[in-house]
Amino acid sequence: MKAFFSKKFDFNKKPNFITVLWFLVPFIALIIEGLRGDAFINNYLIFKQVFWHSLHQENLYQFYPEQYVDKNHYGPLFAVLIAPFAILPNYLGLLLWGMLNVSLLFYAVGKLPISFWGKNIILLISLIETLTSIQNLQFNPMLCSWIILSYVAIKNSQLSLAAFLIIAGTFIKIYGVVALPFIFFTKDYKKMIGYLILWTIILFCLPMFISSPEFVYQSYIDWFHVVLEKNTENINSYLNEGMQDISVMGIVKRTTGFHHLANFYFIIPAGILMLLPMYRFSKWGNTNFQLTYLAQLLIGVVIFSTSAESPTYVIAVVGFSIWYVLHAPKPTLYMYVLLILVLIFTVFSPTDLFPKILQAIVKKYALKALPCFLAWLFISYNLLFNSFDTKLAPDAKA
Repeated sequence: MKAFFSKKFDFNKKPNFITVLWFLVPFIALIIEGLRGDAFINNYLIFKQVFWHSLHQENLYQFYPEQYVDKNHYGPLFAVLIAPFAILPNYLGLLLWGMLNVSLLFYAVGKLPISFWGKNIILLISLIETLTSIQNLQFNPMLCSWIILSYVAIKNSQLSLAAFLIIAGTFIKIYGVVALPFIFFTKDYKKMIGYLILWTIILFCLPMFISSPEFVYQSYIDWFHVVLEKNTENINSYLNEGMQDISVMGIVKRTTGFHHLANFYFIIPAGILMLLPMYRFSKWGNTNFQLTYLAQLLIGVVIFSTSAESPTYVIAVVGFSIWYVLHAPKPTLYMYVLLILVLIFTVFSPTDLFPKILQAIVKKYALKALPCFLAWLFISYNLLFNSFDTKLAPDAKA
């Protein structure tokens, strides 16, 4: 029996069952979502109309109740990204959009300087959270892949590509700015800054080709205001125990009752802890240090955001998974405990596999964020005090 499972589920075999699951499960889920009708693909309808509203120079951030529920919260550049899908029938466009997200994240994980075994563990841990995001037709898996690939590009001295991914991610969803510290991992930082400026100009102007300079300029102003408005809504989400503000701030406010506690009490210390590791100049070229820092950023950008909702956590879970495989196949006891907590509270708590009574408690107190926060604290400590002298664990075979 052992020999059978070793043969069927060998993580070092190319391709293996994880690769099949990674593409097959989201594909089936997307087919099902498409068949359920427009009421179940609201996010995709919002995304699609960003292109058409840009083309017709209609306000990107108003309510359009005859087209979809809620508002668009992505930057004007998103109109260009979604354009090839927006011109297709909904069932085909959403299928291709979802599979592009899945494929890019798969590709990004595959480009990490980690063994094939380690990459498969990352994909396995992240599969359900990716599915959650894909079922909501979200952009988060693609954004996660862009952040990872910006690191990979810098490591491979592809500075123009790295700058493009960082600026594109930031102009679409502000989370993309979290990749900026990767500039410390290249000696050609002046060239990198030059590419960042160049791509900022190009990508700021790009939507003008399907609209106008005046429309794009005004749209960025409107985007700023709608993001502030959304932040206020997220902070007040405790009033209806909604799935918004699933963050460290959300946990503290909902468990203590101090709902009006200012977010900067959390964000400023978190920002300092995310920049402090950069004082370790001698570690900038250490791949283990770089990957640990990547994990910290991927988790931190989610758990310290009031905009974090359940489908956003694919970014954080991928970050956790990267950190976990750095210590595999024999992680310490606390890492096993953290893995179990992440799987239970972060990954499975929003699914039908989780008891409804416990699900209500997790939702009420935003506990989906708790395991990732605990992991983030351990990662932050590691970045500040670990020697990073040992060989990367993922190179070992399972």
